[in-house]
Amino acid sequence: MTDDSKRGTNWQGDELDAIVADYFSMLIAEISGNAYVKSRHSAALMAKIGRTHRSVEFKHQNISAVLDELGMPWIPGYKPKLNYQNAIFDAIDRYLSRHPGTLEPKPKPQVVPHEPAQVFVAPPNPGAPREQIPARLKRLIAKFDPVERDHRNRSLGKAGESFVVDFEKNRLREANRADLAREVRWTAVEEGDGAGYDVASFNLEGGPCLIEVKTTNGSARTPFFLTRNEFEVARQMPTRWQIYRVHLFATRPRIFTIAPPLEKCVNLSTETWRASF
Repeated sequence: MTDDSKRGTNWQGDELDAIVADYFSMLIAEISGNAYVKSRHSAALMAKIGRTHRSVEFKHQNISAVLDELGMPWIPGYKPKLNYQNAIFDAIDRYLSRHPGTLEPKPKPQVVPHEPAQVFVAPPNPGAPREQIPARLKRLIAKFDPVERDHRNRSLGKAGESFVVDFEKNRLREANRADLAREVRWTAVEEGDGAGYDVASFNLEGGPCLIEVKTTNGSARTPFFLTRNEFEVARQMPTRWQIYRVHLFATRPRIFTIAPPLEKCVNLSTETWRASF
């Protein structure tokens, strides 16, 4: 039942903790492929905390927006919406600090589409204006850095590479190039990570395609690391090398490509330095 005294008032810490925990219970079910009903979760939450359906749904969308900035998957149907109440950042911080495994869901096998149109999407527009990120959200992003998190998540990286290998084989077979499909190589596994690319594939004319796979559970705009070696290989072989940016991997994998010169496609900034004597 709705508590009329709460209409138009800010959510309190206990209410935010309740909706964040409930949101993550649905998200875990979404990622795991387990059935759940959003309306039942919303009804139970409304009965517990006395907020209106509209208020609950809007807060769900706020949580999606924060997770999007954190490079995490969010629940389809709760499209990210800004206009945050700052206290939501603290509630999400509390939950993730208590449940760190939520940050890196275990990759599950994904159905690999046969048709490129089912997986390839346009890259983000680098010049598109973005909303200003609140200072408290910036601190949360720094604490749970999505770039560093994806970089060290080896199981996610390998799952993304495996997805691309299978996709490339399917793509070539569907184009009646089974001969090329048999020659696709998972270079990062067969030769190690020093080649400057992860997968060796082909275009339909038989020309080589050197694919560096960058995988995230987050959205298309989630940043990623690029090594000096990868940058040099891209510069030396611009017509062969490209990035497959695999995103939304935990829920509905999509790919966009980035080809050299990289400076025209992404903003490159120095994050680390090699120190020597």
